[in-house]
Order: sequence, then C-alpha cells, then structure tokens
Amino acid sequence: MATHNRPTISTSDTQLAMSCLAANSTQHTEQKGRRAVAKKEPGKIERIAADLRTKIETGKYPPGGKLPSVSELQAAEGIAFQTARDVFRVLERDGLVVTRQGKGSFVTPFIGKITRDGTGRYQPAARSEGGARGAFEAELNRLGLVYKRTPTEIGRARPPRDVAAAFELHHSAKAIYRSRAMKAGRDAADSDEGFVVQLATSWFPIEIAGGTAIEEQDTGPGGSKNRLADLGFAQRRVQESIEVRFPTSEEAEALSIPDDRQVYELVHHASTAEGRVVEVAVHVMPANIWRFSYTWELDAD
Repeated sequence: MATHNRPTISTSDTQLAMSCLAANSTQHTEQKGRRAVAKKEPGKIERIAADLRTKIETGKYPPGGKLPSVSELQAAEGIAFQTARDVFRVLERDGLVVTRQGKGSFVTPFIGKITRDGTGRYQPAARSEGGARGAFEAELNRLGLVYKRTPTEIGRARPPRDVAAAFELHHSAKAIYRSRAMKAGRDAADSDEGFVVQLATSWFPIEIAGGTAIEEQDTGPGGSKNRLADLGFAQRRVQESIEVRFPTSEEAEALSIPDDRQVYELVHHASTAEGRVVEVAVHVMPANIWRFSYTWELDAD
C-alpha cells in the first residue's frame, strides 16, 4: 500500500493563518465604516461645489463674474488639483459656470440654462419680437440678455454633401453660407464682451437668395427666414435632428471650452409648402448651457 505524505501544520502556521483572518476581518470592518461615513457626509467635490453654488445664487459671484482659478481653489480648500477641476465641472454641468480657455472660469451671464423653444421659435411674430433679427436674438431678449453681435462670415462655397443633397444640387455647385459665432451678454455696453453660446452655419440656394439681403450683414427684422418669405419662399415645415458629441478642436477654441466638454449638434432643414428645402443650418451648442423644449398638441381619441 502506498504511503502518502501529508503536510504537517505547525502551531506557528496556525497562528499566522488566524492572524491573517483577523486582519482581513478588521480591514473589512474598517471599509464598511468608511463607506457608512461616505454615505452620511457629502464628498469634497459636492460640498465645495454646493458652497460655490450658494455664493453664485446669492450674488457674491455675480453673473459674468470671474471665479477663483483652479489653483486658487486648490490652495484655499487644501484639495488636489484634479479635485478642484472636478468642482468646476459640476458647476458647468449645472449651467452655472463657463470655462474660457486661457482666461479661467466665470459665472454664466444667466443663472441656469438657455431654453430653446423648438416649437414656437420659428413663428414669424416670435422671430421679430421687439425688433429682433431672428429667433436667437428674440430668445435672449426674453431672458433679459443681449445679443452681442459679431461679424457674420458670408460667402459662396460648395456645401457639405448632405446639404447639397437636400438642395438637390450637383456636387460641384455652390451655395450661400452665413457662418457666425453667436454671443450672449448681460448688457449692451462695450465693456461686456459676452460669451459665445453657439456656432451656427446656415446654407441657402444661390438661385433663391443670391443678391438679396441674405447676403448682407444685417438681414433685417425677423432675419433670413422673413427675407425668404418676402421672396416667396416662406418656410412651412421644419425638421431638426440633434446629436450629442465632443467638439472638434476648432469648435472648442471658438466656444472657449475644453475639448472634453460635450456639445449638441442640431441640424435644421426648412422647407416650403411645396416641399422644397430652402435652408439647412448646423448649430453647435455647449450641452451645459442649453436646454431644449418642445410642445405638441395631440389628437383626441
């Protein structure tokens, strides 16, 4: 019969094993305790963000005012640099703060977010309300903000493939474009530079809009949509699609946001009653300062 050698367990081995079990048990208990404390006390990021939020809402940091830098917040609170950055991220997410590359973090000119009314903004009366030059300016006016005008880049070029397809253009044909960085501010004073809150490029068929006010800096009350109506191409149907993505490096620079902040890309197609597409616009908007609102009337059962 074969003899099997069995390992001999010494007293010291037994004591070592028991010590390890005890240590593991203690460590597990301590971890549970830490988790319990974490549940009872808000984290540093949330606590500091809440404190800054209160100071913003009570006016200690006024709309448009500069906030402490990341390094200053780090030193004042005795926290890690990344933790300080995360505090500002929380406030950006809530629409209270905007970060301008190379300049720091600022309280937004408005408290909360800009609401884009997707159902009512294109009605003729809404677009020209108060002498506004389009839906965007009218929306800002309702919020007590000022549209800080910047020069519009206007020209003729081959549009992107999907725009050419919408206009039923040959791939080598050109269209009119109006490209602009759209700013919002608190008042009309030159000292208020405002903030770029969206980028927009609108395209129009040359055979419709060529040589008209649509190729001028000032398109007049109601903007380009009213001018199309004056030309006999009133828009009767709007289709919009929205995606969330990260900005290109050029977009991030123009919006003065870090390139890891998400943006909305809204593509707008506007057609006449006959179904002809007469405008395609692409809007790029920081997700932390915009909210979309839609209202529909439903048929009765």
